[in-house]
Amino acid sequence: MKILVCISKTPDTTAKIAFTDNNTKFSEAGVQFIVNPYDEWYALVRALELKEATGATVHLVTVGGADTEPIIRKALALGGDEAFRINANSQDSYYIAAQIAALAAQQGYDLIFTGKETIDFNGSGIGGMVAELLQLPFVSIAAKFELNGNTATIRREIEGGEEVNQVTLPVVVSCQKGMAEARIPNMRGIMAARTKPLTVSEPVAADTLTSIVSFELPPAKAGVKLIPADNPAELVRLLHEEAKVI
Repeated sequence: MKILVCISKTPDTTAKIAFTDNNTKFSEAGVQFIVNPYDEWYALVRALELKEATGATVHLVTVGGADTEPIIRKALALGGDEAFRINANSQDSYYIAAQIAALAAQQGYDLIFTGKETIDFNGSGIGGMVAELLQLPFVSIAAKFELNGNTATIRREIEGGEEVNQVTLPVVVSCQKGMAEARIPNMRGIMAARTKPLTVSEPVAADTLTSIVSFELPPAKAGVKLIPADNPAELVRLLHEEAKVI
């Protein structure tokens, strides 16, 4: 079995966010980048568990420049067998999905995992687009994935309960919390990752359907007001006049 895991480079969750060029570009100055957590903790680790259970081969793909290679090497250190970097920089989901789909069509995968979203753009669009381009079934926001032969049982959390899907491979699945537990690469994995294959290819022709016009930071949080415990009347006044909740 061949599994493809789509990974993305995202800012660390503690990074200070700023924009340049009249708020049209994200400023990378001083920012530490990581593997997108949904891609790493859930999609990749579940793929590695399947590898350990079935002997599957796990490939990685990312669409980006040479600056994404450190995060690719980390994913290889966790246990990926081989990686592909498509040499393109784009923020358009369709364009990125088209690149991944072209590679997947060429390589022939039984299972394609993505994270449910990236923590920077929160788009959630890649998995569904890849599935459509490949004419494959797609199950989104999966919390559990079990495999029995060529049949996958996939559980999704829904409002007030759980949904259970069964599908015959090949399939595209986007993964969320519950799929697996995060792992830390060990020294052996880190050393091995240095020599694992990382193939760089140029992008295929594809349309760019969207562009980002501008970014905007959320309003600054107001300061906290502390009310003495012996003055509940003041608390009521503030809730009524300022917070307007009563």
